Amino acid sequence: MDPGLPTAGELATARDAGLCYHCGLPQRGGGHFSIEIDGVERALCCAGCQAVAQIIVDHGLTSYYRHRSALPAREDAVPPAVRGLGAYDVPAVERAVTRDAGNHVREAALMLSGITCAACVWLIEQRVTRMPGVLGIDINYATHRAQVRWDTHRARLATILEAIAALGYRASPYDRARAEHARASERDGALARLFVAGFGMMQVMMYLVPMYLTNGEMTADIEQLMRVASLMLTLPVVLYAAAPFFAGAWRDVRARHLGMDVPVALGIGAAFAASVAATLGRSGPVYYDSVTMFVFLLLAARYLEMTARARAAMTQEQLAQQAPSVAERYAVWPGSDLAEVVAAASLRVGDHLRVRPGALIPADGVVVDGVSEVDERLLTGESRPQPKRAGDAVTGGSLNVGNPLVMRVSRVGADTVLAGVLRLLDRAAGEKPRIARVADEVAQYFVLALLVTAAMVAAVWIQLDAARALWVTVAVLVVSCPCALSLATPTALAAASGALHAHGVLITRGNALEGLARATHFVFDKTGTLTTGIMRLAAVMPLRGAARDECLALAAALEAGSGHPIARALAAAAPESPRPRCSEVSSSAGSGVEAVVDGHRVRLGAPQFVAELHGQPLPGELESVADDLTAVALGDERGWIALFTLDDPLRLPARRVVLELVRMGKEVHLLSGDRPQIASHVAGALAIANVRGGATPRDKLDYVQNLQRGGAVVAMVGDGVNDVAGLAAAQVSIAMGCGTDIACSASDVILLAGRLDALLTAVRTAHRTLRVIRQNLTWAFAYNMIAVPLAACGYVTPLIAGAGMAASSLLVVANALRLLRPAPVHAGATPAVPAIDAR
Repeated sequence: MDPGLPTAGELATARDAGLCYHCGLPQRGGGHFSIEIDGVERALCCAGCQAVAQIIVDHGLTSYYRHRSALPAREDAVPPAVRGLGAYDVPAVERAVTRDAGNHVREAALMLSGITCAACVWLIEQRVTRMPGVLGIDINYATHRAQVRWDTHRARLATILEAIAALGYRASPYDRARAEHARASERDGALARLFVAGFGMMQVMMYLVPMYLTNGEMTADIEQLMRVASLMLTLPVVLYAAAPFFAGAWRDVRARHLGMDVPVALGIGAAFAASVAATLGRSGPVYYDSVTMFVFLLLAARYLEMTARARAAMTQEQLAQQAPSVAERYAVWPGSDLAEVVAAASLRVGDHLRVRPGALIPADGVVVDGVSEVDERLLTGESRPQPKRAGDAVTGGSLNVGNPLVMRVSRVGADTVLAGVLRLLDRAAGEKPRIARVADEVAQYFVLALLVTAAMVAAVWIQLDAARALWVTVAVLVVSCPCALSLATPTALAAASGALHAHGVLITRGNALEGLARATHFVFDKTGTLTTGIMRLAAVMPLRGAARDECLALAAALEAGSGHPIARALAAAAPESPRPRCSEVSSSAGSGVEAVVDGHRVRLGAPQFVAELHGQPLPGELESVADDLTAVALGDERGWIALFTLDDPLRLPARRVVLELVRMGKEVHLLSGDRPQIASHVAGALAIANVRGGATPRDKLDYVQNLQRGGAVVAMVGDGVNDVAGLAAAQVSIAMGCGTDIACSASDVILLAGRLDALLTAVRTAHRTLRVIRQNLTWAFAYNMIAVPLAACGYVTPLIAGAGMAASSLLVVANALRLLRPAPVHAGATPAVPAIDAR
């Protein structure tokens, strides 16, 4: 430890000495940054220390300040951008703002500031990816958020944040309140610069327009006065309003990387420098009007782009705001009506909460008292409030719109459904589809090619007409628009994902929409996908003299804890009497379950699976089972015990979805683990030509891979454990939101409310998204291929060049925002279908 650092005994005097309580550096600006720690207001030196200290306080880690033995390094040893980041090296702090991904891997969602173009994104990704221990980082330009993963044995979060800060950007773990504050600060700063540039532009025009109108008849002294006045008015525009362009260019140069700020800063700087030289030399043209208007147009374009990005990412922000910050917790329940207001972050599993009408539900849980309705629109896209009563599950972030409820907390924090949805949205926003990666690669080389072109144009025009060389070169520098190339894809994807989420479709992978639009074959599971998954027990056939209730009790005991629709149906039909105790329970995906009961090995599941245990032929009773019913067998080493038959009605929109997909030119397949007779019956009811029943998880995997070997782009829709292998192999995997967690985690798209017709909205929106992206890229390439040669030939003034560059970016963003209104699914597009049962 540096002996010059203050020790723990000196920490108490930090505030009185004018030092930052967090990092120990001198307070700036009168110490107006502060935070309350353990009931005492502590002064801080900067917003960075305030942000880190707030995280420490919010997560109950203030003991960090009591136990630390020294303050961080002195000011001359710590760059301003990385002050305070060392606190993230404290394991407790790092755990509080990151998520365990298993195998010594942690991941975090970061918010970034200082990003101005796609080149910034590329630079950060390249720098962080090359760090030892970093497994990957994905940045979404539309939202300025990043997902980073690292090996905890080789890297730390603080090191990653410091590496980003060293490039000139600021990164910190995502926090909703701080993100809103950062957006507000960015918006206020942008408006202030825009006002200065607009005011300066109007005033400069007032002075220079008379010079143009007099056509040289103005006296030299008056003309010089106009020039000097224009210079004074342009100075604030260049030094303040245009400061982000110069700062970004300097950052890029220091990082030995070319971003869009470099040519912009060169254009502004060259035109301003030439104008100052002409003013001081009292001869030559000045470009103050062009400089101020160019800065104004660029700032206006960036402000509108920032607003559009926020609108495109609105759904995710609305979801984040659904997490309430406080809750009403009962000290004792039942037995007391007294509830105290506590921070939602302090809730624990098992707590009992009061949820008033109009209040957001603070965490996932189960209703224990009361009857009400809950609005889950933002989570599932379901527009109608859902009835809730004792025993029903409720989801954190949903809105209680009816009567007061009492609930018991079952999941908190990162384990809630809302947190899981936000993680999936972060993952989707961070990942780049192939078409976006290609556009980003092109944009990297574009700036270099532009600078080389500008140098060549300057050299040629100096020979042809030296008086015009400067403004022609400036026009070449500013007319190009690589930002449009990079904006084309992320803005469209963000807008489409937000619109789809409002319709109950969650996009969890960056390449999902592209894959969905290109899919040629749709493979459907049956149970829980084309059917409701709410199975009903039709009959029990005892085969060894056992009583009906005894057979049901044994079957329910074997399936205890399973979420499979068959398990739920058997458990619902079984008597409440004590059930046999099972040991050595194991399940075989797609086949059934096995356990030891009273010293005998017992199996429940597919008849073939049970027959393997005792080797007896299939019972003759199977022949009498109707084609529309699912048969489940129960047996032990001694033979058959019982047969159960269950039915499962089709989802009402299933036939319409299938017919509409066929009309779009898609090939539809039914792939089921159920009996071939049942699968064929359902396929006939839905007009599906390609069907296979009795498929094991391995069979489903082989089926998908065989289609792919034939050139098919496969989208698979499923909801169960036995679908996971097929979902993982398909180019696009789609899970029903009511399915199992493992099926959802393996999927690229989740139909949140379990509404099958939402799939049509997703497919249509995917096609529209790909079409919009192609339009944007075509426009961006065409604009640059036309604008740059025209500017090089002298046909474009710097003013028109600036307007063209701004308009190009805005056109791309505006076109992408059309996706916020997804194409509706018209009920009349295909013949109406009555309710059909699978029989």
